[in-house]
Amino acid sequence: MTQTQPVPEPRSLNFIEEIMEADLASGKHQGRIGTRFPPEPNGYLHIGHAKSICINFGLAQKYGGSTNLRFDDTNPVKEDVEYVDSIREDVEWLGFRWAEEHYASDYFQQLYDYAEYLIQAGKAYVCDLTDEETREYRGNFHTPGKESPYRSRSVGENLDLFRRMRAGEFPDGARVLRAKIDVQSPNMNLRDPLMYRIRRVHHHRTGDAWPIYPMYDYAHGVSDAIERITHSICTLEFEDHRPLYDWFLNQDVEGRFFTRPLPRQIEFARLNLTHTVMSKRRLLLLVQEGHVTGWNDPRMPTICGLRRRGYTPESVRAFAERVGVAKRDMVADVSLLEHCIREDLEAQAPRAMAVLRPLKLVITNLTEGETHWLELPFHPEKTEMGTRKVPFTREIWIDQDDFREEAPKKWFRLAPGAEVRLRGAALVRCEGLVKDDSGQVVELHCTWDPGSLGGNAPDGRKVKGTIHWVSASHAVPAEVRLYEQLFTQEDPMDVPEGGDWRDFINPHSLEALTAQLEPSLASAKAGDRFQFERTGYFSVDPDSGSAALVFNRTVGLKDSWAKIESKG
Repeated sequence: MTQTQPVPEPRSLNFIEEIMEADLASGKHQGRIGTRFPPEPNGYLHIGHAKSICINFGLAQKYGGSTNLRFDDTNPVKEDVEYVDSIREDVEWLGFRWAEEHYASDYFQQLYDYAEYLIQAGKAYVCDLTDEETREYRGNFHTPGKESPYRSRSVGENLDLFRRMRAGEFPDGARVLRAKIDVQSPNMNLRDPLMYRIRRVHHHRTGDAWPIYPMYDYAHGVSDAIERITHSICTLEFEDHRPLYDWFLNQDVEGRFFTRPLPRQIEFARLNLTHTVMSKRRLLLLVQEGHVTGWNDPRMPTICGLRRRGYTPESVRAFAERVGVAKRDMVADVSLLEHCIREDLEAQAPRAMAVLRPLKLVITNLTEGETHWLELPFHPEKTEMGTRKVPFTREIWIDQDDFREEAPKKWFRLAPGAEVRLRGAALVRCEGLVKDDSGQVVELHCTWDPGSLGGNAPDGRKVKGTIHWVSASHAVPAEVRLYEQLFTQEDPMDVPEGGDWRDFINPHSLEALTAQLEPSLASAKAGDRFQFERTGYFSVDPDSGSAALVFNRTVGLKDSWAKIESKG
């Protein structure tokens, strides 16, 4: 009789899905969904961007739509082709493919033409105020703004000045183009915002063709409309910018520039992570000041850093799904991210043995040169992954943490007179030890039970302790990098008066060890992931070469998030 599996309850829709489904049901946009991911190529993407990528691409996939990758390259001072390439790589690594690739610079002429249209409609003007004067005239949240003395310029004069700005007649900062909205609006973004500034900077795509560049708030919505994006999904800090987004598009009253219906901006809560900073500016400082080795340092929250540390795209997507889509900013516990990678690697990572802090163990009743080749599984539950051959010899390495000269209560590992199981190999009993001049134990002398080959006692006696090990004569030396959280404080930005967020940088966030690995790991290649039994999950670092292996600890075996979840 066939048993019917219970059908899982459907997940409730998040608020963005509700909007999209309502639009699809009404026939808006002719049943089409189009999203975009619009990064500025001025740095490397981090885990917060990964969430945005998953939302934009994931929602389009769910509703049979498409997603464009658009680089917001309107500020060439900070932008570089290096960042463009890294962004492409990150999006592809996460498992997404964009329908079209665009740049804001693709639309420079259209943006300029629309700006002229706004000038002719009396909706924009050229302003000669300095930056300091502009700030003074705009006021603040407590003081209403006042009109620029140049706000009353005629359409003809504004058009002439703007065209001369375009022609490069004026020096940098001499003039700007501003939208004419409401200088006393309670929303500061509507107080005659800047649309263009003069900036003679070489652009990585347009060269020196443009001495003026559009501002983000202007270029972003217009670019969305040109690409016929249906839902412009962005983070919550742009909520107050939405009226400006709509204002720019709604000035095309004749429909000369944009197809209707116009895009709709929707904001979701940005992602923050405990023990982490997410600001590009602060991440750049960490790199520049040498607190990390680069943008792809495995301690960084960048996507390339997570990739180098050994995270899988599946685990990052699962994390984004678990965090969900909210309307208010949130802080996710880093233990949830770690839980997601453990869950993924538990199912797929082959097992191996590695001794991180080696201590020599000599099996005195095992003959010199005698080798027993053991057949151990790569995964305890997946026979299809096969087995590897592990040599068992007279001299082996065990971890220093698995021995105590004076064993505490409930100590089930090795101690003088104690018997333990060498994983998959045999039972050994500690009969003696050797110390150096400082009193440090440097070698253990043990005997083994030949009848226990394979790890079980021939008489059925119970041995509680099981430890991992590596044959000393066959061991593969490797550098193993143990990474911890980069910041000691859960919120590094919660700084007391007179303090600095960098005061919370963890001085012990990286420990490099010379470890001894079982020989099956000798052929491991950069990016390969393993579970070092009883230790954690590790990935081969790109620094590895034929002469020396380098492994990064992705995450330990202990799952604190599982405990948090069980209590919740």
